[in-house]
Amino acid sequence: MFQINTGANQQWEVDYRSPDAVMLNSEPFAWDIADLGGGRFHILYEGRSFNAEVVEADYVTKNIVLKLNGQRVELQAKDRFDLLLERLGMANATATKVNELKAPMPGLIVDIRVQPGQAVQKGDPLLVLEAMKMENILKAPADGIVSGLKVVLRDNVQKGQVLVQFA
Repeated sequence: MFQINTGANQQWEVDYRSPDAVMLNSEPFAWDIADLGGGRFHILYEGRSFNAEVVEADYVTKNIVLKLNGQRVELQAKDRFDLLLERLGMANATATKVNELKAPMPGLIVDIRVQPGQAVQKGDPLLVLEAMKMENILKAPADGIVSGLKVVLRDNVQKGQVLVQFA
């Protein structure tokens, strides 16, 4: 069983273990789905046709981004263990606190896109590191606030060197 959220007011209970059909909020969910390959699907539901594409899927955090008939839909799933941790007040027990971003390889800082005090979300671009004639956008590993930059534009950095610190 999963609890699926698509926003603050939209939540569904999905049970996929039933041998007969997928259950949605304890009711059978009758649909036809065809896998088109490459993360794309065609769905028939209540006489309507839907095209779905998996844009992003983070199976660790259970966050999924779909395109449903061209519209972006973000899903957050919680399994029974996530729900139990939530009931026990331990919902963030598995979250890791990230204090710094280190250089993944030696290179040259060619762009800085944040400044101290700026709030960032996971995946936001922080710096651009040029290495082996390729530009690599270094992104925020988690939500946080930039507390300090340890590099300036055009700095040469070594692998493992601290580039950004978070509060």
